[in-house]
Amino acid sequence: MSTPLPNWDMTPIFPSLESPEFSAAFDASLAQISELTNKFDEFGIRRRDLPTVDEVLVGQFETILNHFNVLDEKLNTIGSYLGCFVTTDAKDELAKSRSSELETKTVVLGQLWTRLVAWIGSSDIEALLAASQVARDHEYFVRRAKYLEAHQMSESEENLAASLAPMASSGWGKLHSQVSALMNVTLEVEGEEKTLSMSAIRGLAGDPNRETRKAAFEAELKAWEGVAPTMAAALNGIKGFQRELRVRRGFDDDVQPTLDGNSIDAATLQAMQDACVAAFPDFRRYMKLKAKAMGLENLAWYDLIAPIATEDASWGWEDTETFTEENFGKYSDKMAQFAKRSFDEKWIDAGPRVGKVGGAYCTGTRPGESRVLMNFDGSFTAVSTLAHELGHAYHNLCLEPRTPVQRSVPMTLAETASIFCETLIFEGAVAKADTKERIALLDNACSRNLQVVVDIHSRFLFEKGVFERRGERELTESEFSEMMTQAQIDTYGEELEPKHPYMWAVKGHYYGARFYNYPYTFGLLLA
Repeated sequence: MSTPLPNWDMTPIFPSLESPEFSAAFDASLAQISELTNKFDEFGIRRRDLPTVDEVLVGQFETILNHFNVLDEKLNTIGSYLGCFVTTDAKDELAKSRSSELETKTVVLGQLWTRLVAWIGSSDIEALLAASQVARDHEYFVRRAKYLEAHQMSESEENLAASLAPMASSGWGKLHSQVSALMNVTLEVEGEEKTLSMSAIRGLAGDPNRETRKAAFEAELKAWEGVAPTMAAALNGIKGFQRELRVRRGFDDDVQPTLDGNSIDAATLQAMQDACVAAFPDFRRYMKLKAKAMGLENLAWYDLIAPIATEDASWGWEDTETFTEENFGKYSDKMAQFAKRSFDEKWIDAGPRVGKVGGAYCTGTRPGESRVLMNFDGSFTAVSTLAHELGHAYHNLCLEPRTPVQRSVPMTLAETASIFCETLIFEGAVAKADTKERIALLDNACSRNLQVVVDIHSRFLFEKGVFERRGERELTESEFSEMMTQAQIDTYGEELEPKHPYMWAVKGHYYGARFYNYPYTFGLLLA
């Protein structure tokens, strides 16, 4: 990779964190929260006994929702801007302090949102929809509010939950990100001792040299073992908090809140998971064939995403840009122009480094504009990851004409958009490949699908088990590792050895508000 990997450019949004422009936007948004709070109190926006839907109520609804949309637009830009600094430099004290300040001072916004949902949910929504064009423009939200209102605690309890969220909910996720971003691992690579970030170490899972992969895997496990007590405390904290809220909000089980958030029902999830389980024998057959192609009896965990041929070419960044633009263009000119814009305007932070979080994500910054974080290692998997995140960014562009409330889409839809773009890249690569390259690409596709169908199901089983046992007591790090290993046995099978007992500590998704990403499986099904 001769071309240096790009860092994203945040200056078009604000010149810097210290700039007057950022401070002015920050302060103005906080002032608008106070104005909105006053409007809520003036209009009496909270749960009421079926208030009459008249001109006054319609006017109040439209005023409040319009205020929310305007304010959310501004706060999303500020929050995303800060998040981009926090996730690329775990030692950026200014970014962390401003991000914490924003989170603390916007707690009231969550409380207001809860009151709005309760107010709408306790109203005659059919009459509201008939009387208000704004309501009809936001019909999905209005109907969803009716359902969510039935699962709200009292206003005082919901306010307390929102106030505690930065410490008791999102705080655990921040702890995980901070600890994992600052992890350094020392490893001998090609006779030279190197100290690498955890994201760089994990990137070696795709190295053609099996000894390098094995050494990286063993070093990774040792590093996670060292932070396991901290991660176990965090996982116990977030899952305990989530479970208590679920019980108090009257949901039947721990899966139901995530079904609601992803806009699917239990029968849909079960049917999808049944299909996944039915496909396990085919994926295990693929694993046996891959092992044979690599001259092995069985695969180890560190072989799962390894290339089957050591001659596989590494992708340079310039080639990746060109290839992405070309293949997005096969779908539409608009998508190709979007890809070019994202590269030209430096929306992407590509390279791994100490202090930067692992994995990849896309965040919307301003309407139609995004930033993408990834840890590019020159593999085709990394090219696919870029396409995946740009798929989210393109989705953000398509949603630009919508209001912020309308843009709030379930992950099942969001992951369909991103995996669609992965598919474009894969098909483009296959079309220009020779026979040997096609075999390597097919292996890559099977490997990625293995992650989405088999691995994510293992994580679902693990997380479901954690919720069930967390109701009784906190779990130890060894119990988490035992449960993770058993979930991998139940999905990958016995023959994959060794497994990854600390995967529960690796993935930040566990430390958030929802079940691990089964929406990826949904997206693969449709894309």
